[in-house]
Amino acid sequence: MNEPAKKHQVIRIGDILVEQGLISAEQLQFALNEQRRSGRRLGRVLIDHNYVTDEQIAGALAKQLNLPFVNLKAFNLKSTAARQLPEIQARRFRALVLEDRGETVLVGMVDPSDLFAYDELARLLRRDMELAVITEDQFLQAVDLMYRKTEEITDLTKELEQEVGTVVDFGLLAASPALEEAPVVKLLQSIFEDAMQVRASDIHIEPQEGQLQVRFRIDGVLHLQTRADIKIASAMIVRLKLMSGLDISEKRLPQDGRFNAKLRQQQVVDVRISTLPTQYGESVVMRLLSKKGSILDLDSIGMPAEMLERYKRIVNQPNGIILVTGPTGSGKTTTLYATLAELNSPELKIITVEDPVEYRLAGINQVQVVEKIELTFSRVLRSILRQDPDIILVGEIRDSETAEIALRAAMTGHLMLSTLHTNSAASTPVRLLDIGIPTYMLASSLLAILAQRLVRKICDGCAEPYQPTPLERAWLADELGEEQVARHTFSRGRGCNHCNSTGYRGRIPVYEMLEVTPSAAEALHHFEPLEFDRVAREQMGRGTLRGHSTDLVLAGKTTISEAMRISSQLDE
Repeated sequence: MNEPAKKHQVIRIGDILVEQGLISAEQLQFALNEQRRSGRRLGRVLIDHNYVTDEQIAGALAKQLNLPFVNLKAFNLKSTAARQLPEIQARRFRALVLEDRGETVLVGMVDPSDLFAYDELARLLRRDMELAVITEDQFLQAVDLMYRKTEEITDLTKELEQEVGTVVDFGLLAASPALEEAPVVKLLQSIFEDAMQVRASDIHIEPQEGQLQVRFRIDGVLHLQTRADIKIASAMIVRLKLMSGLDISEKRLPQDGRFNAKLRQQQVVDVRISTLPTQYGESVVMRLLSKKGSILDLDSIGMPAEMLERYKRIVNQPNGIILVTGPTGSGKTTTLYATLAELNSPELKIITVEDPVEYRLAGINQVQVVEKIELTFSRVLRSILRQDPDIILVGEIRDSETAEIALRAAMTGHLMLSTLHTNSAASTPVRLLDIGIPTYMLASSLLAILAQRLVRKICDGCAEPYQPTPLERAWLADELGEEQVARHTFSRGRGCNHCNSTGYRGRIPVYEMLEVTPSAAEALHHFEPLEFDRVAREQMGRGTLRGHSTDLVLAGKTTISEAMRISSQLDE
């Protein structure tokens, strides 16, 4: 059995990092003080302060212990091997069975110097172990993927089918909303946990003819999770309605609600639920908002450096309106919240009116629109102006009344932020004119229009060189020129465990920004469409959605097909 090197020596990761020249003694002392104050692991403190990376810590530990370092992003990890170790123990000892080698198993550990963990793993696996060092971040991602709830969900759907039979005891469900051991509760808990583990943004529960379909939206694309007998649909939907305070007797009309789900890892998820009556029963869609996720700052949202510099200057103007445009699910809310985080200070009063309030922001007054009691965007906006605000965020401009109030507020000393559903930055003024906004109001109050989309990011674990198809090469040549295309190599994801064999993991934003300069304002005031379009194109140059998406292709961050998808949306 390959025991940890230097068994009787206490391994101090801080001293190892100093000895190998990765951090200074002063940085170590600062991190030790921070560790004592916060109780966090020393390695995490060092990483959070950008003194070292996760990979550098793992590499230093591997070198000290004379063990191999395994990069899990490039390792073909199989769930059959990983599941030889129960999930609870894997998380507790921060270890994964990487490979079954017959008489031995290869075990990756975040901290191979942890002798107690080593002894417990040997007892649990009852096999000779060969050790390797893995990073903590990669370990956490791999655990979520290897210990998915698919089998558990399938078993629970069968258990629920047997319990439900053909009759659903709605009285029992209504009377016992906290019944933790009911199969329907355990099933929904497993579905939520599995969705969070694979980074799903939405859960779709859809009754079909003779079956119930559950799908997850991951990186903007729907993936089938499971199919079950249609007879369990009513029990699941009743339970979800009880959790979100909806009317369980109303099945003919759409309903919207909200609730918090607490998962086993003590993670709290904010869930927005929408029900819709369909031919075979009520369809339910749930948007998942993890409360663990922090609001991004402007420097980390992915905006090109030159555009970011201009945008920061614009949002610090004392008055005017900035519009963020794009379809549903394009990241507009993330951009606006990052903007508010940038502007938030004790000297400024910031009020938002949203439907719904997606994230809670400290120090900011947030108002939830409630259409049922006629608490609409326009009504709240009128009241907000009497609250002496400096900055106002209107979640969405939906009608001419809201638009006109917002633009008048922007003209009278307030900075306004809002969203609008338009295809591009240059087409946004046309939309506002269509709903009846006067040209003088646009010309005098509009500061900038930011249009955005999300493209899928190539998986780091399986990225490989890619030869474009003739159609892709022709499209790139049209965008960049043949010489530029010939000089570059391109990438795509092969598909691996980490990306669920899709070749993509995560999404990144694509931006374009039209700043309303004096020449653009003049064209807006007289609104000559051809002249405004010429000014807009001239000002943005290559800083358009097409230009930014092709830059991301050249940087190896996304694929040509993703950039072409953005382009086709703009042409519609």
